[in-house]
Amino acid sequence: MISLRNFALRRGERLLLSNVDLALHAGYRVGVVGRNGTGKSSLFAAIRGELEADKGDVDLPGKVRIASVAQETPSLPDPAIDFVLGGDTEVSAALKAEADAMAAEDWEAVATAHIRLEEVGGYDAAARAGKLLHGLGFPADTHQRAVSAFSGGWRVRLNLARALMMPSDLLLLDEPTNHLDLDAVLWLEQWLLKYPGTLLLISHDREFLDNVATHTLHLHGGGAKLYTGGYTDFERQRAEQLRQQQIAFEKEQAERAHLQSFIDRFKAKASKARQAQSRMKRLAKLAGTEAVRMEREFRIEFSQPNRLPHSLIRINHGEAGYPLPPLAGEGARRADGGKTSESRSHPNPPPRAGEGAMVILHDVGFGLEAGDRIGLLGPNGAGKSTLVKTLVGELPLVDGERSAHPDLRIGYFAQHTVESLHEGQSPIDHFRDLSPDASTQSFRDFLGKWNFPGDRAFESVDGFSGGERARLALALIAWQQPNVLLLDEPTNHLDLEMREALAEALSDFDGAIVMVSHDRHLIGLVCDTFWRVADGKVEPFAGDLDEYAAWLRTRPAAQGTKIRMAEAAPTPPPKPAPARKPPNPHKLAEAEARMTGLEEQLAAVDAEMADPRSYADAARAAELGLQRTRLQQELEQAEQAWSALYEAG
Repeated sequence: MISLRNFALRRGERLLLSNVDLALHAGYRVGVVGRNGTGKSSLFAAIRGELEADKGDVDLPGKVRIASVAQETPSLPDPAIDFVLGGDTEVSAALKAEADAMAAEDWEAVATAHIRLEEVGGYDAAARAGKLLHGLGFPADTHQRAVSAFSGGWRVRLNLARALMMPSDLLLLDEPTNHLDLDAVLWLEQWLLKYPGTLLLISHDREFLDNVATHTLHLHGGGAKLYTGGYTDFERQRAEQLRQQQIAFEKEQAERAHLQSFIDRFKAKASKARQAQSRMKRLAKLAGTEAVRMEREFRIEFSQPNRLPHSLIRINHGEAGYPLPPLAGEGARRADGGKTSESRSHPNPPPRAGEGAMVILHDVGFGLEAGDRIGLLGPNGAGKSTLVKTLVGELPLVDGERSAHPDLRIGYFAQHTVESLHEGQSPIDHFRDLSPDASTQSFRDFLGKWNFPGDRAFESVDGFSGGERARLALALIAWQQPNVLLLDEPTNHLDLEMREALAEALSDFDGAIVMVSHDRHLIGLVCDTFWRVADGKVEPFAGDLDEYAAWLRTRPAAQGTKIRMAEAAPTPPPKPAPARKPPNPHKLAEAEARMTGLEEQLAAVDAEMADPRSYADAARAAELGLQRTRLQQELEQAEQAWSALYEAG
């Protein structure tokens, strides 16, 4: 059990929490919610022992194992799977002891290391690490890639996988879904539902909280209150409490007014003096119930388009991708950019070079008409952002045709939009860049609707939070009165209140919308049709988000995911893979039989090594150690051979 007793916490001069008394029992999965700045992340830091309480105590069970996601990932040469495996410190230590003993040919130490590996579950640790990577969207061919080769968003996933790898009694997750696609969010949900320890989870994704949390901890006004259930349950309970509080307040105010009226009328009248005194005492004893201070309802809007033509954007037989730089020593590879019969009939057409380009999406047929509200589904790296950039016109087609109506006005929010605001400039400066002839007062009026009132409109964006920057970026889009909104992960920096406001604004918008988002609540409220982008294809998905989640569970996690080097690493995209040929079924069967035989031999050796009597004979123990090492190496080679055959087809 985690206990906070008379707990108070400051951050600098600011008192975040005070007089908090709280008990969280083992096995609770607690969603921690509250406005930005209420102390959620600071509470986590106090539980980890990184911040000292201003008053009171945080009591944790003795020897509690705490796991949390690191904020930084060093640029390491280690393979991704080794980095994740390192999250289990006991397994890592046992593996190192085994390697050191083998190098020293100390067979007794080798035997001891093997016993330790058996105790800490070391023999299946690599498989567990691989499953975590797979579930979080890393294809098998990236597991051996160096950590330093991944971009920031993918390194955040590596940190998450490393935290999940660590055996723990208490798991602290601060916005774990921010850099995940919907497929990975759905996988993480299922993983957390099976987690046996206590979970504290900060998230602005209400559906994620509803599906995972057994309790909700609300931080508000310097206090903390625990509710039973997920976020929707919390909202209902809090609304009822506020309603009852308001009823009690109004009743008390009426009684106060009645008592005061009697006192004012009769306090000077001798015959009523005794009653007046009694009522004065009653008035003094009234509890002083506070009026309900409703949290500000934040509301935004997108102005209705001046013109809304029916057919807005159309892509026909599109080959979408990225230009390839010339390859050293040979120039850029070139191939027919047209659509061959093979690429049309192949179930998984591979990326191939067009006119010096790497093709990500093949034979795209996609149209956007007035009133369309389309959600794009599929794993990260499969091409959702590529499709959006192609619709915008930012990324020219490698082949095929993109047509757009002359009155098309696009509002585009990309994942990098928040970072592209101009440092040192104010919101007013950003608006003036868009409309030099508009008045400052018109900018101020508009910014006030987006919660940048008064002098906030003149402050430098340098001091803005991520949420404030995202809100400003959306306001700049709304100012231009687009008739099409193309939104690529618009919620990453937004809190729950802003997400609700955005969902309402988009629901009222008359133009067309294409959205990429891992926030199911937002995309489910706004979008009425869905398209899946994966395996090089863009095709309609016949169903809603619940059906998509169910469909995902019927197939291997992250199947079809391809991490583009442009997203996963700071280096240019690799050369396209050659077209795949059908695999030889006989060779595949032979490779599978080879792996099965080696696994059985390895299991037999492990069983013998698990018997303490095996170590009575030092020579036999040494022989078993060598035999296991050899079998493990042969199994890895067999798996690589099987994988090569499978990937070839």
